[in-house]
Amino acid sequence: MIQDPETPRLTQLAACGGCASKLPQAELAKVLKGLPQFADTRMLVGNATSDDAGVFLINESQALVQTTDFFTPIVDDPFTYGQIAATNALSDVYAMGGRPLTALAITGMPDEALTPELIHEILRGGAEKAKEARCSLLGGHTIKNPQPIYGLACTGLVHPKRTLTNASARPGDVLILTKPLGTGIVTSGIKRSLSSERLQAQTISLMTTLNIAGAEIAEKGLSRCATDVTGFGLLGHLKSLCLASGVGAQLDVAGIPAIDSEVFTLIKEHDCVPGGSRGNLDALSPLIDWSSEVSEAQKILLADAQTSGGLLLAVAEESVETVVKLLAAIGTPCQAIVGRVVERTDLNRPLIEVI
Repeated sequence: MIQDPETPRLTQLAACGGCASKLPQAELAKVLKGLPQFADTRMLVGNATSDDAGVFLINESQALVQTTDFFTPIVDDPFTYGQIAATNALSDVYAMGGRPLTALAITGMPDEALTPELIHEILRGGAEKAKEARCSLLGGHTIKNPQPIYGLACTGLVHPKRTLTNASARPGDVLILTKPLGTGIVTSGIKRSLSSERLQAQTISLMTTLNIAGAEIAEKGLSRCATDVTGFGLLGHLKSLCLASGVGAQLDVAGIPAIDSEVFTLIKEHDCVPGGSRGNLDALSPLIDWSSEVSEAQKILLADAQTSGGLLLAVAEESVETVVKLLAAIGTPCQAIVGRVVERTDLNRPLIEVI
C-alpha cells in the first residue's frame, strides 16, 4: 500500500499495534482475580473460562452475546485500520456462534496529530465492516488520547443450545483453523518497512475477512467448541480451550499454515517478531512438549500475536468432512486440519504436544 507522504504514519503513533498490545495472559489473570460478580443463573458464559465473549440468556431460543475489542493502529492507512479493528471486534461474536446485532464505537485519538478527516476515515472503515456484517452501529464515545485507539463494543444473538464455547472440546475432536498465521510478524514488518507490498495486501485481506463461519457452523450444529485466534496466539488460545474443557491437544506443525513463506524470512533474517509474540512463547513453552523437529521460527509462528485471526474449531471426527466443505463454500481463507484434542490423564504432563 502506497503511503501519502502528507499523511502521518499511524503505526508510528503507537508503542505497539493490534492485538499485540494486549496484557499478557498471566497478567490479565492477576488483574481479573477476585473481582465481585453478581450471581445470575441467566449468565451462560462469563469470564471464568477466558472465552471470547459473554453469553446471557434472554429466553429459551435467544441469548445475548456481548464483547468489546479495541486497539492501536496496526497499519498506516486509516480506513484499513478501521476495517481491521471492527472485523476483529465482530469476530468474538462469531466465535461464540452468534450473529452481530448492534455495536458502539470506542474511539481515542490524538487530535493534535490527526486531522478530523483522517479520524473520519478510521470511523468509516469500521462502519463499512459493521454494515457488511449486517450490524447496526448505534453510536459510540470519543476521547482525546496520546495514541490512537479504535474498536467496537458488540452485541449479538445466539441460540442458547447452539452456542460455541471454548469449554466444549472432547477427546477425539479434530482441530480446524480458518485463517493462516503470521499477522503479528507481518504487521511488525509493516511498522519497520520490511514487509513487501504483496505480503501487506495478503495480510490486510485476511484481517478484514469476517469470521462468519462461526455462526454458520453453530447454526448447523456441526460443532460446540470454538475460539478465535488473536493476541495470545494459536498456542495461547488453544491453552485456554484445553484448560476450560479439561483436555489436552496435539498439534501437527506441518499442517499449520503461514500467510506466506516471506513470514519465515522476516523472522529468520530480520528478527521481525513483536514483543507480544515473544512474550506468548516464553509464557507458554513450559506447558508444551516440543518435538525436536520443530524449528524456532515455527515456534514463534505458533505463538505469534494475531490480529483479527481466524477461528480454531474443535469438530467431532464424523463431522470433519462436512465442516471442511462448508468452510470452503463460505470462502474461509483456509480449512487447515492442524491437530487433535486428546485426553489429559496425567496433569504433570505438558498440556499441548507439538510434533
